[in-house]
Amino acid sequence: MGSMGEAAPGDMDWDLSSYFPSFGGEEMRRFKETLGTDLARLRERAAALPPLNTGTTAQWVEVLTENEAISPRLSHLNSYVNCLAAADTRVEAYLQEQAAMALLNAESAKLRVDLIKAFKESSDDAFTSLLDSPAMKGAEHHLRRLREESKHRMNREEEVLAADLAVNGLQAWGRLYDTLSGKLEFDMVYPDGRRQHLPISQRRSLMESPDRSVRKAAFEGGNAAWQGVADTVAAALNAISGTRLILNRRRGVNHFLDVALFQSGIGRKTLDAMFEALDSQLDLPRRILRLKARTMGVPAVAWYDLGAPLPLANREELPWEKATALVRASFTQAYPALGEFVGKILERRWIDWQPRPGKQPGGFCTGSQLIRESRIFMTYNKTLGDLLTLAHETGHAFHSHVMRDLRPYARRAPMTLAETASTFGEMILIDGLLKDPQITPAQKALMLDIETGHGAIYLLDIPVRYEFEKKLYQERARGEISVSRLKDMMVETQRKVLGNVLEEGTEDPYFWASKLHFYITGVTFYNFPYTFGYLLSRGLFAILATQGAAFLPRYEEFLRLTGSDTPENIARRTLGRDLESSEFWVEAIRSLEEPLKQLEALAPGVLPPAGDSARA
Repeated sequence: MGSMGEAAPGDMDWDLSSYFPSFGGEEMRRFKETLGTDLARLRERAAALPPLNTGTTAQWVEVLTENEAISPRLSHLNSYVNCLAAADTRVEAYLQEQAAMALLNAESAKLRVDLIKAFKESSDDAFTSLLDSPAMKGAEHHLRRLREESKHRMNREEEVLAADLAVNGLQAWGRLYDTLSGKLEFDMVYPDGRRQHLPISQRRSLMESPDRSVRKAAFEGGNAAWQGVADTVAAALNAISGTRLILNRRRGVNHFLDVALFQSGIGRKTLDAMFEALDSQLDLPRRILRLKARTMGVPAVAWYDLGAPLPLANREELPWEKATALVRASFTQAYPALGEFVGKILERRWIDWQPRPGKQPGGFCTGSQLIRESRIFMTYNKTLGDLLTLAHETGHAFHSHVMRDLRPYARRAPMTLAETASTFGEMILIDGLLKDPQITPAQKALMLDIETGHGAIYLLDIPVRYEFEKKLYQERARGEISVSRLKDMMVETQRKVLGNVLEEGTEDPYFWASKLHFYITGVTFYNFPYTFGYLLSRGLFAILATQGAAFLPRYEEFLRLTGSDTPENIARRTLGRDLESSEFWVEAIRSLEEPLKQLEALAPGVLPPAGDSARA
C-alpha cells in the first residue's frame, strides 16, 4: 500500500478473493449469469401460481424454499460489489457494476412481489397449513412478516412497475449521493496556516481532534464543500422522501413511521416508551455536554464539539497494530469467543481500514451468507473514536458469525437488534480498557469521556436525526423543500433537542447533507434503531456485569433469535424484560450516571488549564 498520494485505483486492505478470484473474471460472470437465470425462472413460476390456499401449499413451499436458496447468492454478489464501490469510488467499473446490481436486485424485488401476493388473500387455515409444513420450520417469523407486509401492497402490476422504476429513481438518487460523497473533497486550514485538500471521509476524525480550532476548521471547511453540492444533495433528499410518500399513499400506509416500525420489527408502543424515557431523562445527556463545555472553558458546546475528546496533554496516536491488540485483549478478557473471533478476522484480512483518496466516508459491516464471511469497512485515522468504530463493526460481524448456521430466513435481524450487538462490542472494549491495571487517571478519564460522550451522541445527536426526519416527511408531503428550509429545519431541531447546552450560532445547518444515513434507500429512518440498540445493549451489559461469563450463553441465544421473533418477545424470553415499558429504558439511560460521576470527579485533576486547550 502506497502513501495517500500514491494510492492507485483499486488499492484496498481487505482480501475479497473468497468472494471471487477477480473482479469481472469468468467465475464472477458465470455466477451472475446463473443467478439472473434462476431468478427469472423462479419469478415466472411464482407469477403463474394462484394465491396461497390449502390446495397450493406444497407448491408455495417449493417456491419459498427455492427463493431462500437464491437469497445467499444475491447477498454474496451484492456484498462483493458494494465492498469494491465503497473502497474506491474512482474506479468506474465498480460503480457500473453497482448500477448493474440494482437491476438484479429489482428482479429479486419483483419476485418478492409475487411471494407477498401469495399471502394477500390467503385464509387463516391456508397460512396455518404453510406454517405447519416441516420445510418451513424455523422460518415462521419471516412468513408472518411477509403476510403482514401483504396487507399494505399495491396490485401486482403496480408493484412490479415500482421495482423497475426504483432502479433509475429511488436507488439511483442514493447511488448519486454515494458517488458524490466518495469524490467530495474539502479545504482544511490548520491553526498554523497549513492547508490541505482532503477527502471528506477524513473530516470525521479531524472533528474528533482535542484541539478545538482544528475541529472548527474541519467543520467549516467540510460545510463549505457540502454547500457547493447542496442543490444536488437536496434534490436527492427530496426525491427519496417524495417517492416514499407516494408509494406509502398507494399502498395504504397510514403514516410514514409505520414503514420504519415494520422494518425495525418493533411496535409503536415500544418506540413511544423509549422516547418518553429519553424525554424524561434529557438532563443526563445534557449534563455530559455541560461537563464537556467546562473542560474546554466555554459556556456551551458547538455542534463540532460533540465528538471532542477530553483536552489532555501528550495524547498519543494509536497505530493500527496497537489498536487491534487493544480490541483483541479487551474482548478476550470479557468474552473469550469474541476475542478469538477478532483474531480470526485480522488473520484473514476482513477489514479495509487505511485512509486514501476515493474512499467513501463512514463505516459498515457487510457479509455473504453464501460463504458465511463478513467484511468491515472503515477509515482508521489513529483516534480512539476509530477504535470504537472497529469494536462496533466487529460486533456486527460476530452477530453474523453466531447466526451463520441458521437458515437464511432466520438470519434477517432488524436494525434495532443488529445495532445491539455492535454497541455491546463497544461497551466490552471500554470496560476492558478501564479494568487495565496499568491505566493512569488521565487514561481512565479519557475512557470515561468516550463512554459518556457516546451516550450523549446516542441520546441527543441520534434523536436530532429522528426528529429532523419526521419533520422532513411532514413538510415534504406538502411539496419540495428548499435548501434554505432544510438548513433551518436542521438548526431548529438541534436547538430543540440539545437546548441551551448548544451555543447559539454554532449549529450544523448542513448536517442533513453530510449524514449518509438520510440517503440510504433500502431502509427508512436509519436513526432511532441506533438509540434503541445502544440502550438495549446497556441493559444487556448490566446483566453481564452482574452475572459474568454465565450470561454469555444467554447473550448468544439472544443473538441467534434476532431473526426469529420480535425484539419485544426476544427480550421477554432471554432477559425477562418488557420493552414496551419506559421503566426498562429509564434504567438503561440512568446507567450513564455512574461513569459521568466518576468523570466529573477525575476531570479537574487530569486536565490542563482550560485556556490551553479550548482555542477557538
